Amino acid sequence: MNSEQINIADDATLVHLCSRNSAGAQKELFTRHAGAMMLICLRYLSRTTDAQEAMMDGFLNAFRGISGFVWTGNGSLEAWLRTIMVNQCLMHLRKRRIDFLTQSNHHEEYAGTYEGAHEALNMKDLLKMIHALPDGCRTVFNLYVFEDMTHKEIGEALNISESTSKTQLHRARALLKEKIIQIT
Repeated sequence: MNSEQINIADDATLVHLCSRNSAGAQKELFTRHAGAMMLICLRYLSRTTDAQEAMMDGFLNAFRGISGFVWTGNGSLEAWLRTIMVNQCLMHLRKRRIDFLTQSNHHEEYAGTYEGAHEALNMKDLLKMIHALPDGCRTVFNLYVFEDMTHKEIGEALNISESTSKTQLHRARALLKEKIIQIT
C-alpha cells in the first residue's frame, strides 16, 4: 500500500479526509495532536505504558467516530479529541477499579502559606506532583481543575457520590499543598 503524502493546512479539511479513511490524513491528524493528547493521558494515568495505551485506543476511537464529528470552528477538533482521551483514561481507570476513599476523615488541613512557592515551582514539577497523587485524588483533581467538571458530573462519570468527589479533591489539594511547602 502506498503511503500518502499529505500536507493539510486546516483541520476541517483534515477531518473530511479522515472521515473518508485517508491513511495519510489519519497519520497527519495523529502527528499534529499526539503530543497534546499524551500529556492529557499522563495526567490521569500514572504509568507511561498505560497512558500510551489509552492514547492509542483514544485515537482508534476517534478515527472510527470521526464521520460523526461536527466542525464548529478552530479548536473544536482538539476539544473533541481531548474528550475522547479523557473518557478513554477514565475507562482504563474503571477497568483497574481504582479505590476512591469514601470516608471524610481523610481531610487534613495544612496551616500556613508560603508566598514564594510559585517562584520555586515550575510546571514540570507541578505535573510530577499531580502525577504522584493517588489514583482517586488525581482523577478527581484533573476532572475538576482541567476539565472544569462539577462534583455532580464527576460523580456521574466515575460512579461515586458528590461528597466522595469533594473529599478526593480536598485530599488532592492538601497533598499538593504539602508537597509544595516541602520543596520551598
